[in-house]
Amino acid sequence: MMATILDKILVEKKKQIEIMLGQPTPMVESGLKRPSLFERLYRSEYLQVISEIKRASPSKGLIAEGVNPETQAKAYYEAGAACISVLTDTPFFKGSFEDLVDVAKAVPIPLLCKDFIIHPVQIDHAKNAGASVILLIVAALNTKELAELYQYATNLGLEVLVEVHDAEELEQALQLGSKIIGVNNRDLRTFDVDLKRTEEIASIFPFHEERVLISESGIWNIEDAERVAKAGARGVLVGESLMRSGDVESALRSLQVELGGILK
Repeated sequence: MMATILDKILVEKKKQIEIMLGQPTPMVESGLKRPSLFERLYRSEYLQVISEIKRASPSKGLIAEGVNPETQAKAYYEAGAACISVLTDTPFFKGSFEDLVDVAKAVPIPLLCKDFIIHPVQIDHAKNAGASVILLIVAALNTKELAELYQYATNLGLEVLVEVHDAEELEQALQLGSKIIGVNNRDLRTFDVDLKRTEEIASIFPFHEERVLISESGIWNIEDAERVAKAGARGVLVGESLMRSGDVESALRSLQVELGGILK
């Protein structure tokens, strides 16, 4: 069977972890207590935007290699982002934990470390670099690893965004007790994007429980935002369209559509 993009990323990630295990974990002096991402999403009447700092991606190549993370984060914060996502993967996304440190110093809102997390050392680095939320991707982990990493992060006081692609992965996320669940509209094996994925997951999502659904990838305009909000998403994770927009404030605000009669 041919190796998928996800397989290739995970091979590189294991090499990076070997290096990380031999290094001291970076520390940020800030003892800043960031607000809860879950609370912000759960209580909002508008679709919330998790804005991503993204230099590159495996499918699109370079997006904004020379971006200043601090400046970009401040622009997102001032435009009303609910949370800032920082890609810390280097080989495929040209990000770093240094980017996370810079952003942590610049803004007081929730901060997501976006990476392919498969080892506790990455969670230590994320927390010490200033993250308040980490991402766990169900497709990248077996059930035992997922549960252990989820517990490890939660014990450190971090919130966890658990990313799913299908009904089976959603069930795993629910079993964990996860309150923040993201559906990636991009298939990590092929990198094809389809917003229908959010609608499919939303149709079986337990909205009556205290949980929130985030739609990730492929959100470009108000129509996309309205489509996923109508399905039940309370937040969107948006990177490329904001990085390319030229006017962060109007691009971000256009996505903050009213949620309407979504069940709480």
